[in-house]
Amino acid sequence: MLNQFAFLYSAFVIIGTALLAVRFKNPVYSVLSVLVLFFHMAGLYLLLNAEFLAAIQVIVYAGAILVLYLFVLFLVSLKDEIKIERFVNNRRLATIASVGFGLCLLYIVPSFELGTKGNFTVQRITELTHTKAMGLEIYSTFLLPFEIAGLILLIAVIGGLVLARKEEEVQK
Repeated sequence: MLNQFAFLYSAFVIIGTALLAVRFKNPVYSVLSVLVLFFHMAGLYLLLNAEFLAAIQVIVYAGAILVLYLFVLFLVSLKDEIKIERFVNNRRLATIASVGFGLCLLYIVPSFELGTKGNFTVQRITELTHTKAMGLEIYSTFLLPFEIAGLILLIAVIGGLVLARKEEEVQK
């Protein structure tokens, strides 16, 4: 009963803070909302007995990614960003589009089917520990997608460095 309450609490807070992150005009408030979202996601991982994923969620996302967001906010002029008009000025059109997307999701979700079960049973995971089981799965079955994701992240970092670099003026 306590697990169900904790799950429902975390789920509602995650949905609420995700909506608030999109809704806030002030980017700092959005980042703080995403911070709360990340901590509640870690709580869901703890409910699933995935302590390693919870720790990674807090360290990588709540730590590193949000610090990156804050650096971007420091580089951007917040006064100009807050004055920018909304993407959709017509509230009725935005509501109709949101309801339409919601109905599409409600139509599509029941058509999903569970995939095949993995190689690891609950007993084997408790023998190996979660971290070792995840490492075995990532570095054996999903090695190519893991390497491709690493390459994409490397390209993104190089692109960010190129965009952030200031051009030096040529002295005559």
